[in-house]
Amino acid sequence: MTITFDDNLPIFQQVAHIIEDDILNGTFQVDEQILSVAQFSQLFQINPATVVKGIGILVNEEILYKKRGLGMFVAADAKEKIHLKRRERFTKELLSELLNEADKLGLTTGDIIDMITQLRKD
Repeated sequence: MTITFDDNLPIFQQVAHIIEDDILNGTFQVDEQILSVAQFSQLFQINPATVVKGIGILVNEEILYKKRGLGMFVAADAKEKIHLKRRERFTKELLSELLNEADKLGLTTGDIIDMITQLRKD
């Protein structure tokens, strides 16, 4: 598996996003053990400390939990937490940016809705 990391975002954050995506798409189920730091490190071909930092984000957000001596596991409400976090980001960052650009272009709310509707059809 080859992962191409984005130069615009720290790799540890991208590792956290990849693990989140794997939880959302069912690769990792509730209470299932995720790969070890060494396995992620080898898979992504990155420093283990970077993987630890990415996993640390998810532990702090209680998306993953640690079982002493066994590893990291997916929390029961991990999917809901990820959805909520991403929804907030979508609203605060992406939609705000979209609306700022729409204002610059003089687009109305109706224009934006029409454009989104058209994109959804394509």
